[in-house]
Amino acid sequence: MAEYDLTLRMIPSLDRQLVFPLLEFVSMKKVYKAEDMLKAKFELLSNTNMVDFTGELFKQIHNTDELPADFAKRNEEVIKKLESCEQKTEHIREVIENPEVVGSLRQDKLQNMKLLRDNYQCTPEMVLELYNYGQLQYSCGNYGGCADMLFHFGILSTDPELTLSAMWGKLASEILLGNWEVAYEDMNKLKDTIEKTHFKTPSEQLQQLSWLLHWSLFVFFNHPKGRDGIVDTFMHPRYINTIQNACPWILRYLTAAVVTNRRRRSIMQDLVKIIEQVSCTYRDPVTEFIEALYVEFDFDKAASKLEQCEGVLERDFFLTGAVDDFVENARFFFAEVYCRIHKRIDMPGLAKRLNMKQEEAEKWIVKLIRDTRMDAKIDFKDNTVIMNPSYNPIYQQVIERTKALVFRSQVLKGAIDKRDSSAFKKDDQKQEQKTRGGNASGNKQQKGGRRLPEAVAAGGAQ
Repeated sequence: MAEYDLTLRMIPSLDRQLVFPLLEFVSMKKVYKAEDMLKAKFELLSNTNMVDFTGELFKQIHNTDELPADFAKRNEEVIKKLESCEQKTEHIREVIENPEVVGSLRQDKLQNMKLLRDNYQCTPEMVLELYNYGQLQYSCGNYGGCADMLFHFGILSTDPELTLSAMWGKLASEILLGNWEVAYEDMNKLKDTIEKTHFKTPSEQLQQLSWLLHWSLFVFFNHPKGRDGIVDTFMHPRYINTIQNACPWILRYLTAAVVTNRRRRSIMQDLVKIIEQVSCTYRDPVTEFIEALYVEFDFDKAASKLEQCEGVLERDFFLTGAVDDFVENARFFFAEVYCRIHKRIDMPGLAKRLNMKQEEAEKWIVKLIRDTRMDAKIDFKDNTVIMNPSYNPIYQQVIERTKALVFRSQVLKGAIDKRDSSAFKKDDQKQEQKTRGGNASGNKQQKGGRRLPEAVAAGGAQ
């Protein structure tokens, strides 16, 4: 199943420390060779300040108990950097941890900086040191300290680029700490900031959106509201465009979220269209299952892909905990489409396609008919399910279609009225300006007419 592993595709859009849990997971699942994974972990963290941890990896790779002298030297350098940053930020940390100061801070960052500078002798350079200290803490693996430093920096900093960078760092720290409630809030704040920011180039904006899609997977698949949140976020046109142009493999997670969240089944048709559009650039058993079921109506292929999905999801870092939910709901969608097409259903054949034992499948089908209120009956003698298809009368179909037409007409009428009202306002403004201009020129002529007799009189006197 290494061919369906997405770790290598996702690494460029993730931070080094966020990649590490993925490497640990695939190592545990034995997707790749153990030796290769040890080397990959070492190379991944060698440029960080996690000297002790990389030292342990070095020992495992080279099967030794001794470390080169460079590790001890680097360890001393990191300790000195930490002590230096702690001294540089000592004063401003004492100030911002004072409850009175916290209570006097406002939304206006410039006003906050003025308050700290005038009353507490805190300079912008000291605020910048909070950012540097947070970066160093993160590089050392102290994610709690990093989150605190970057939180305070984000409140005080007036630099938009560094503030955005601090938001990314704090989100990563909360993810690695497992603080999913805080991470969910930070993710939404970061999302709003990215959407409101005007980047220099479209490619830079696309990169930021792609990063957000990848980082948000950690939050969505661990937060109680995640399955609704991922559908609402990823199905937005902005993020659909990002998926299609930059990271089509994210479609696996969107598909899994829609399948496991049966309450959002109305979105399935939109998802099918997206899968069709992206199928030329990316496909895996998860997306192929939907395509076989809803586009090709090939139930044998769909059953085969569903069986492959179990293996793919079990080896996916984000979806390994959703395997049972996915299979259960995928069987529901499979049976729903199958029952719509067939009038008489052979239960042993359906059980085989669903990869279930016949007794288990019979109970499951009975429960499905009861829960979905299908107009069907089971013939236990012939082991078949007989469907009684119900068709909407033609007039009912016309009514349902015209409902959408009426709504669109109302929206169109509102847009036309709004455009006409704005046009009328512009015409009134132009007319008013012309009127004012006419009055002004009339006044000038009147003033000139009053002076003319005086000039003529003066000339006559001369």
